[in-house]
Formats: sequence, structure tokens, C-alpha cells
Amino acid sequence: MAKFNRREAREKRHARLRQQIVGTPERPRLNVYRSLHHIHAQIIDDSIGNTLVSASSVEPELRAKLGSTGNQAAAREIGLVLAERAKEKGITKVVFDRGGYIYHGRIAALADGAREGGLEF
Repeated sequence: MAKFNRREAREKRHARLRQQIVGTPERPRLNVYRSLHHIHAQIIDDSIGNTLVSASSVEPELRAKLGSTGNQAAAREIGLVLAERAKEKGITKVVFDRGGYIYHGRIAALADGAREGGLEF
């Protein structure tokens, strides 16, 4: 009998979601990855397979500003930074890809921060 593996279950959910969520040049995909200590977000155009904008709690300037990187406040700040960088590139509308994670806690905080920063999804 196989043991339950959270990572594999999340990857299955993400694969199922990705069948429906696709980033286009007009409306790229905002992808989120959450680890125990950090959160990463990137805006991707799936038609060409390029990352257009990214933000992460691993970046030295953000890490110094945040203090703790694995909480909701840090996730919200990453969302704000991502939205600011996206606006510089002319991106205002995105499709939200929660990466198989539950829309709660840090994932919701990142989405709220991105919305506050001006992204529509």
C-alpha cells in the first residue's frame, strides 16, 4: 500500500488545473510556488513559454525588507512587487494559477497583494 504524499497530490491537482488554465500574450498566467520558508510568483506567457515577470522572497533586497519570508505579510508584499513589475512591462490582466495549493493563507495574501498593486484576475 502506497503512503500518501502531499507533494505528489499537489502536483496532480496542479496538472488537472493546468488543463484549463493557459496564459496568452493578452492575459498571461500568474503562477505561484510556495515552500516552507519562501514564496515565488511569476507571470508566464504559455504561447511562447517565457517568464515575463517574477518576484520571490529569496531576492536579497526583498529578503532584507521583509525580515520573515514565510508568512502572509511577506506573501502580500511579493504580490505588490510582482504587480509593480508587471505594470512596468504593460501587463494589467492575468489568469491566476494557484499551483494546486488551497486558496487560503499565503496564496490568498499574495493574490490580494497583486490585486492591490493593480493586477486584474
